[in-house]
Amino acid sequence: MSDAGAGLRAQAALSLAAVLGDGRSLKAVLAERLPTIPDARDRSLLEAICFAALRHRRRYDAVLASWLAKPLPKRDYATHCLLLAGLAQLDELGLSAYAAVAATAEAARHLDRVSQVGLVNAILRRATRDPWPEPAGLGERTSHPEWLLQALREDWPTRLEEIADANNRPAPFWLRVNTNRISREAYRQQLSRESVDAMAPAFPQAALRLDDMRAPDVLPGWREGEISVQDGAAQLAGEALPFAMDARVLDACAAPGGKTAQLATRLGKDGELHAIDVDARRLRKIEDNLQRLGLASERVRLLAADATATASWWDGRAFDAILLDAPCSATGIIRRQPDIKWHRRPQDIDALVALQARLLDALWTTLVPGGHLLYATCSLLKAENQAQVDAFLRRRPEAQAVELPAHYGHAAGSGRQRFPGEDGMDGFFYALLRKAP
Repeated sequence: MSDAGAGLRAQAALSLAAVLGDGRSLKAVLAERLPTIPDARDRSLLEAICFAALRHRRRYDAVLASWLAKPLPKRDYATHCLLLAGLAQLDELGLSAYAAVAATAEAARHLDRVSQVGLVNAILRRATRDPWPEPAGLGERTSHPEWLLQALREDWPTRLEEIADANNRPAPFWLRVNTNRISREAYRQQLSRESVDAMAPAFPQAALRLDDMRAPDVLPGWREGEISVQDGAAQLAGEALPFAMDARVLDACAAPGGKTAQLATRLGKDGELHAIDVDARRLRKIEDNLQRLGLASERVRLLAADATATASWWDGRAFDAILLDAPCSATGIIRRQPDIKWHRRPQDIDALVALQARLLDALWTTLVPGGHLLYATCSLLKAENQAQVDAFLRRRPEAQAVELPAHYGHAAGSGRQRFPGEDGMDGFFYALLRKAP
């Protein structure tokens, strides 16, 4: 068994330990580890192991609890994560049993756990030989925390299992074509010449869906700024906000910047786009992306600020249109970020709901009469979505809900709710509000 294969499994275990033990985000951990791995196939395997282990973590934990004589001590949590990685290879990834077991057992040496090589080998061999324990209920079967299942059960009782199962399916790969540089059809033909199949849906209008995950920087036109990576549901948010080409537009809570770029493509030479975010580091990434796409200009202004503290950043000139993609529980994008299941806590929801309300109230004061504000989240929870908007409408009699077309999702109070996996998109909520003249 190659030492490289064992080393890669050890990296997977350490990555999982950082996420599950230290509370770090998978995205941040992989951003550090993947660039250190020279082979693209190894990078893909590391990513796949981590995603699979986190998707099915609760089920795998239950299997280990049944088969281990006693739980591993806290100091050996990396070995526990190595076992999760081993089960993920045998289960979701379907790797060769011989290669997966041997390399994962040997990885214990790389973790300075020589005495546990035999334990890892024995548990994983048993996983290839014996029937796995039956999961105890929906929570174990779909690997969701009970509090989240209960919240989804209360909000969407007839869709609970559908949502839980969709959260564990890999998401397709979505692109948004920069129509300032190339038409969607021209770019799709460019992909076809590279033997890459892409589906062009009716909505979003600049979107392409690839069912095979790709490294975006190897796709044609990436360096030339012809495409961005952005899920279809997020692209719909950028399309839902109406404004003229010469409008003054605000993108609040702008990071990671996909919608900033999307809005910028809709501006004319006399329009203005102000993008604010509380995190200055993330704004620098938005700037880099705008430069790549050829959208950086004096008309697009980036500002690090707390959107709720309008006195610190607003010049008093009202905006014609505002996009508020609000901080939320992200329960609609678990299939892309499976660690959300294990990081989010019930008490987080109340704090997020309070923050969303403050953002709505603060930003509404900066909107011109007759202007529009689009409230969007990547959440599935009604408290953050339709209940949040309904409460705002009660507080603000001059606010009017504008009905969005059916392709934005299912009617949900004054907005539209999209569930994960529908049309291949993430879970999202949208509500379009107009301020009475």
